[in-house]
This record gives sequence, structure tokens and C-alpha cells, in this order.
Amino acid sequence: MIIASTLAVRAGLRALLGSDEEIEIIDEATDFDAIETLPPSCDVIVSTADAFAPDGMQDLLAEVEAPPALLLMTDEAGSLEGLASQPLRAWGVLPLDASEEELLAAVKALHEGLLAGAPPLMQPLLGQAVGLTNDLDLLVEDLTPRENEVLHLLSQGLANKQIAYQLDISEHTVKFHISSIYTKLGATNRTEAVRIGAQLGLIVF
Repeated sequence: MIIASTLAVRAGLRALLGSDEEIEIIDEATDFDAIETLPPSCDVIVSTADAFAPDGMQDLLAEVEAPPALLLMTDEAGSLEGLASQPLRAWGVLPLDASEEELLAAVKALHEGLLAGAPPLMQPLLGQAVGLTNDLDLLVEDLTPRENEVLHLLSQGLANKQIAYQLDISEHTVKFHISSIYTKLGATNRTEAVRIGAQLGLIVF
């Protein structure tokens, strides 16, 4: 779903998102107050900051069983107030001039329940994110710098051999670090480790 105050911006987002056959645009609106109910099939909302209304969004989310993810398009970090406190499945932030590749990658990451966006815009929000337990916060603090490096490379889809080459260590050492990451994050596989790491703000796509 696309939400933007101007027709030109909605058309631009529609063209970029429509270039990927895996993405279906189910509806458009000028702002959140113009939406009576969210369609049940609404999985990810792409909205510009000028159309974002925290109160209006909370009212909409209160009426749905499965909350969607939200990608906010803005160049101003100050316009993000209230985003991280929304009961969303996932959220992300991109600048208004984000490329087609960046936009599509962010939407797909949000579809998987991951945080996504530009680091300069995401950083002020990471400490406000909801849904992160104190236990997980404590576990994240235990990750070593090397384990953080391995986690970032896992998020890029690299195999053990590629990670070993990148970090100039043995594959056996890579396996040791991955096992330790699983234990500390409470994950059982790579996908889950990346998802938890992203939700905790360790990985920004």
C-alpha cells in the first residue's frame, strides 16, 4: 500500500515498486486519516513522512489482527517521532531519493519482518524500538566484535567459506563463531539469527 500526499510521488513509488512482479500494490491514499480500514492483505505500507500520522496509524492498527510493516520515506530524522513506538510488525526508513534497488530491498526485508533502511536515519530510532526484551538486550551485549562481523556477513548471505576468506580466518573458526551467535541470540539457524539481529538494531539493511 502506498501513502503519499501528492499524486506525483504516489506515481513515482508505484512505478518503482511495480517493476518487481513479486510486489502487488493493493491500494493508495493521500494520508493515514483518509483510510477507514486497512485491507487484510496489506503486508507493507510505504508512506512519505508528510502523510504519516502516528495517531491515525494507531487507530488503524487497533483494528487489524496482523499488523503490517511500515517503510517511511523522508530526508528529515526529526519527522520520525512516534515511528518506533507504533505496534508494527517491522519498520524502516529510506530517504526520498532512494534508488529502485534500495526501495525494493527494503520492502522485501520488511515483508520478512526485518528492520530496513538508511543507517543515518535509522540510528536515532534504534533505541526506541518496541518489542525487544531485556533478556535479548543482555544477550546482544555479549556478542564479541568478531561475532558482530560474522553476523553482518551472514546477513549478506555469505557461505562459511566466503566469510572465512573475508575475515582471513579458518572455516572451523567461522563455524565456532556462528554457533556462539546462535547461542547468544537464542537462534537455531542463520535466517533466525539475522532476523533477531536486525530486530535488535545490530543489522541495518
